[in-house]
Amino acid sequence: MTTQQTPNLPTGPEYAEQKAEALPQPVSSKDSHSTIVDIARLWTSPRTVFSTRHLMSDVDPLQSTFPLAAYCFMTGFIDSVSFTAIFVWCGFQTGNSVQLALALARLFSGPPGQRDTSFHLADQQALTSVLTFIGGASIGRIGDRMGPKTRAWLFLGTMIQALFTMAAAIAAWKSGQGSIAEVRGDPAWTNALTFVAVGFMSASLGLQGIMGKRVNTQFATTIVLTTVWCELMADPKLLNFRQRVISRDHKFIAIFALFLGGFVGRAIIDAVGAASTLGVGTGMRVLIAIWWLFVPGKPERTGKPVSG
Repeated sequence: MTTQQTPNLPTGPEYAEQKAEALPQPVSSKDSHSTIVDIARLWTSPRTVFSTRHLMSDVDPLQSTFPLAAYCFMTGFIDSVSFTAIFVWCGFQTGNSVQLALALARLFSGPPGQRDTSFHLADQQALTSVLTFIGGASIGRIGDRMGPKTRAWLFLGTMIQALFTMAAAIAAWKSGQGSIAEVRGDPAWTNALTFVAVGFMSASLGLQGIMGKRVNTQFATTIVLTTVWCELMADPKLLNFRQRVISRDHKFIAIFALFLGGFVGRAIIDAVGAASTLGVGTGMRVLIAIWWLFVPGKPERTGKPVSG
């Protein structure tokens, strides 16, 4: 009488992962690992999420849609605060640069002795935004050393953005000034602390822009939409609605997210003021930073994802 022996099966907490990897992949996913399996592993194994290997590995740009869309949302959100108060965009530096060019040209306008040589408040605010935006973007160079697509840098960089936004919230609160300007010639922010608030808001968006650009997706910098609009209109598959087109769909998402951010930002300003709105923005940035830790990595050629 022969006795059938039971094969030795793996036991322990890693059994489910081994079994999932042993299952055959469906035909439709030969070239890409199952996102569901990857996300399940991340959420069910916290020690893996915070491992050095996981943190220092790159995210998959194709799986980064949600945090990048959240970046676009924050662009509209932050810009709604600055434009409502002083009619200056903290993220769109094209307008600020042209404004400074006009201010310089004004020095040569009119006959000598009657020229306007004053440094207007609006020009001071625009210059503050440009310089601090550049300063914030330069911090993004840190990511070149850590790896611009690593989870560690994306988390750290977004947390720095959160700290900048928090500093702007504190400065706006301590300034004691209003949040809404009725006309361009009478801005709501005029004292030194409000300049600090503008500076920190611009720095946060400068850092966000270079981080978004380094991920290298259809979201571009997550800040400037002029290029996104042009590329969208030039997309040969713009009107092909019978199938998904990443180059088109992600641009639509970026535009909508930025629009929604501006709308939500203004609604909160009307309810609680600029300082509290920036406080809410700080919390949002913290959530985005944590979000980056759970973005799946790029799949290897064998189909196994690069995640701890």
